[in-house]
Amino acid sequence: MKLGLEVLLEQQVALLRGRRVGLITNHTGVDPYFRSTVDLFHNHPDINLVALYGPEHGIRGAAAAGEHVSSDRDPVTGLPVFSLYGSTRRPNQEMLEGVDVLVYDIQDIGVRYYTYPYTLAYAMDAAKEFGLKVVVLDRPNPIGGEMVEGNILDPAYASFVGLYPLPVRHGMTIGELANWFNQTVGCDLTVVPMAGWSRSMWWDETGIPFVPMSPNSTGIEMATLYGGTCLFEGTNLSEGRGTTKPFEQIGAPWIDGRRLADALNGLNLPGVRFRSVYFTPTFSKHKDQQCEGVQVHIIDKKAVQAPLLGLHMVKTIRDLHPANFGFLPPYKEGGKCFFDLLAGGDAWRKALEAGATVEEIAAGWAEQQKPFLAQRAAALLYVGVHD
Repeated sequence: MKLGLEVLLEQQVALLRGRRVGLITNHTGVDPYFRSTVDLFHNHPDINLVALYGPEHGIRGAAAAGEHVSSDRDPVTGLPVFSLYGSTRRPNQEMLEGVDVLVYDIQDIGVRYYTYPYTLAYAMDAAKEFGLKVVVLDRPNPIGGEMVEGNILDPAYASFVGLYPLPVRHGMTIGELANWFNQTVGCDLTVVPMAGWSRSMWWDETGIPFVPMSPNSTGIEMATLYGGTCLFEGTNLSEGRGTTKPFEQIGAPWIDGRRLADALNGLNLPGVRFRSVYFTPTFSKHKDQQCEGVQVHIIDKKAVQAPLLGLHMVKTIRDLHPANFGFLPPYKEGGKCFFDLLAGGDAWRKALEAGATVEEIAAGWAEQQKPFLAQRAAALLYVGVHD
């Protein structure tokens, strides 16, 4: 298997030859030998790399989730690094001055909540406005390219954790997402596909070493659960940040872990089992407080239905601890609850508050997905293909 980065350097350098290149990347932009795309481009005789652009967490992955990232200079190449997670998230004309083509090489996680794809979408929009070409170097979807799960985001709840009407799990690679975005944006786009990747492949089947996508992405287990357990970011429970198992263990000082594990195991949710745990976060919610809760253990990763799992966990905890559980208030006056932004609307929260079952909440998802699936089909690059 070869990444889009490898395919470009071996076969398609002509896409960049003679053009001034701006590179949108971060610590995940590496080849299988951990050589940085920045360094590979900077040292390549046929590539004129003139500017770098970094997403959330910064170009080297040093910033925490949500932390403002400043523009700077890259200490290795001396090139200017423009932050796309600071004063602006869309490249402006000044940032793009002297650039002919924007290249994007960042590893996605395969879930609507991740911000990296929206950095790409904004860059594509800016490229359309300022007449630049966009080249996306494709990388695997770490949780496979077959499953589509969850509701479609309500555009009224568009944010940087859900900018386009995607389902929670979209089943596309970043290159396919670019194709899908471009059905709306209409920029001059070229996707350099991978060689040897097929839709059924998960990360641990690619043979490519795992590089954490962000500071709290610890591996394939976290990526598998993230489409469900990320919902706890919008509640007063710890989602495991500040521990060794972020998004794999959930808890709070007031949880009865054994009771919770028994209740969740009693649901017989596919692909997972629950174990009561204690943990003390070193940062984020409930910092330095002992929390009790559960760790989600994956028994069969291909059977896990993460959005349903997350909703079952939220509902069960709310039912067991009604006096303690809470959805976090909006970050700013007049703003939307973060849970609603993650959920792609307020329907999930209102349904839970009204006592609805998870099955009732999920009943309309398949119908919602139909228009998206038709658009998605036109964007796919690896339809049943083992290259």
